[in-house]
Amino acid sequence: MTGILIAFNLRLERRVLPLWIAGVGLLFLIQSTQSQNLYDTPEKLAQLRATLGGNTAVIAMSGPSELLGTIGNEIVFEMFAFGAIIVALMNMFLVGRHTRADEEAGRTELIRSAQVGRHSPLYAALALAALADLTVGLVVAAVLAGTGLPLAGSALTGAALAGVGLVFAAVTALAAQIFEHTRGVYSFTGMTIGASYALRAAGDAGNPALAWASPIGWGQRTFPYGPGRWWPLLLILGTLGALTLAAHKTLDRRDAGAGLIRPRFGRPHASWALRGPAGLAWRLHRGTVIGWTAGVGLLGAAYGSIGDSIEQYIADNPEVAAYLPGGAADVVDAYLALSLTLCALLAAAFGVSATLRARAEETAGRAEVVLAAATSRAAWLASHLGVALAGSALVLVTAGFGEGLTYGMTVGEPGQAIRMAGAALVYLPAVWAIVAVAVLGFGWLASAAAAAGWAALGYCAVVALFADSFRLPDWSQQASPFTHLPAAPLDAVTAGPPAALAAVVVVLVAAGFAGFRRRDVGY
Repeated sequence: MTGILIAFNLRLERRVLPLWIAGVGLLFLIQSTQSQNLYDTPEKLAQLRATLGGNTAVIAMSGPSELLGTIGNEIVFEMFAFGAIIVALMNMFLVGRHTRADEEAGRTELIRSAQVGRHSPLYAALALAALADLTVGLVVAAVLAGTGLPLAGSALTGAALAGVGLVFAAVTALAAQIFEHTRGVYSFTGMTIGASYALRAAGDAGNPALAWASPIGWGQRTFPYGPGRWWPLLLILGTLGALTLAAHKTLDRRDAGAGLIRPRFGRPHASWALRGPAGLAWRLHRGTVIGWTAGVGLLGAAYGSIGDSIEQYIADNPEVAAYLPGGAADVVDAYLALSLTLCALLAAAFGVSATLRARAEETAGRAEVVLAAATSRAAWLASHLGVALAGSALVLVTAGFGEGLTYGMTVGEPGQAIRMAGAALVYLPAVWAIVAVAVLGFGWLASAAAAAGWAALGYCAVVALFADSFRLPDWSQQASPFTHLPAAPLDAVTAGPPAALAAVVVVLVAAGFAGFRRRDVGY
C-alpha cells in the first residue's frame, strides 16, 4: 500500500513539485553562466578571491573562503547555501502536507481505515521527498555539467544538495510526530533550517567547528570541484537514518491525530482583541509576520554590511557593473537599489502568502464559521488583506532600516538607516501590486489564486534580476510594476509613478472584493 500512496501523493504534487525543481535548476543555470562569463580567466578569479575572501559578511552569507579557489567551487560558494534553503523548504512543505496536514484534516484516518499500515503514510511522504530530491540533484548536476563544468564535481554538487534536502525532510517527518498542528511542524522545521544556516555562517566566519554542526555546512565542505570530498555525505546519510528511525519510534508512541507534545490549554475566555475579524486575522498571522520581518531584516543588514566594500569589488570586476541599475556611475547607490529590490521581492512573497491564508481558511471550513456570524465577506477578506499589506510594508521598511543601519556603521553615517528606510518605501506600491494580483485571483477564481500570485511574483523577479541576462524585450519588462518605479536610492524620487501604481492597486483590490461577493464560499 505504501507504493500506492506514493503514486497518489505524486499525482497530488504533479503541478507544484515540478515548479520547485525547475526553479532550483534555473537558479544554478543562471549562476553558472554568469560566473563563468564574469570570471573567465585565473586572474579575474584571483581578484575575486582577494576581494571577497577577506570580507567576513560575504563569507557568512555564502560559504567558506576555500570555495573561491576554482570557478566551479565559486558557483557553489554563490549558490549552494541559497539553493539548500529552497530545497529544504520544498521538503518541509512536501512532507508536512502529506503527514501532519493530512492527519489534522482527517484524511490520514480515512486512508488508514483501509488496509494501510500505521507507518505507510509516513514512509510514503519520505519516499516522495526522496524522489523529489533525487530529481533536484540530477537536474542541478545536468545543468552544471551542461554549462561546461566537470561531470564528477557536478554530480557531487547535485548529490550534496539532494542530501541536505533529505535531512530536512526527515526533520519535518519527526516534527510531524511531535507537534499536533501543522503550524507547529513548520515553525520547528523553519527554525531548524534557520539554525543550520546560522551555524554554517558562524563557522565559516569564525570557528570552523560550528559549520560541522550544519547539514548545509556538510554539503559545502564536499568542495565538489576540488578536492572533491564524498565522505561528508556519510554524515548526511547517518543523520537521515537517525531522524527517520526517531520519527518511526515516535509515531508508535502517540495516538492517531495527536502529537507527542500536547498543546497547552488556551484561556477560558477570548481577549478583547479577538472580538472582530481583524483581531483574529492578526492572531493567525502574527508568528509569520514576526518571522518574515526578522529574516528579511537580517538579510538587509547583511547586504548593508558590505556596501562600503562594493566599490573595490566593482573596480576589480568591472563586468559586474552591467548587472547594477545605472551601471558604474554611482556604484554604492546602484548596489543599494538592487539589494532593496531583492528585499522588496521577499516582502511581496510574504504578502502573497498572507493573502493566500484566506484561501486556506476558506477551504478548511473555518471561514464559513466566521461568516456565519455578524461578519460580512468584505470585512473578513479585508482583515487578511490588511495584515498582508501592513505586514509587507513592515518587512520592507525593516529590511531598508537594517541595510541602512549596517551600511551607516561602516561609513560612519548613522543617518543612512532613516534614508534607506525611506528608500524602501518607494518600492511598496510594486509590492502591493503583486499582492493585489493574488487578491484578484482569490476573488474571481479562488482555485487559481495561488498560481496567479506566485506567477506574478516570479515574473517580477525574473524581470528585476535577469532582464539583461535574458535580453528581454522592453515591452515584456513593462508588465512588472518595479519597472515603473524609480530605483531608490539611485534615482530621484517623484510622487507620480508611485501614486499611479497605487491607483492600479486600488482597482485590482476592488475588483477582487467584487468577485468574492459574487462567488460561493469554499469553491
